[in-house]
Amino acid sequence: MQTAISRLPISIHPLMARKKFANIINRVAYGKESFVLTRRGEALAAIVSMEDLKLLQELEEQLDTEDAWKARNEPGESISWEKLREELGI
Repeated sequence: MQTAISRLPISIHPLMARKKFANIINRVAYGKESFVLTRRGEALAAIVSMEDLKLLQELEEQLDTEDAWKARNEPGESISWEKLREELGI
């Protein structure tokens, strides 16, 4: 299955995106395209499909889980959740 993430996004200036907003939304939702809003060559934001957003969120969750397991398996003294909250002031 190919998603918009595997294709290059289309760069567009925010003013042009504003003028063509409905068309862009349709292209993202149904055409599986993605857009990057750019100003003076700098990427400001992206418009991606819900499918791609969910995929990005799943990837982030997977990386967070892997990091948590790595941290859990590190040598050293364990700190209780209560003590950590106290130290962080939360």
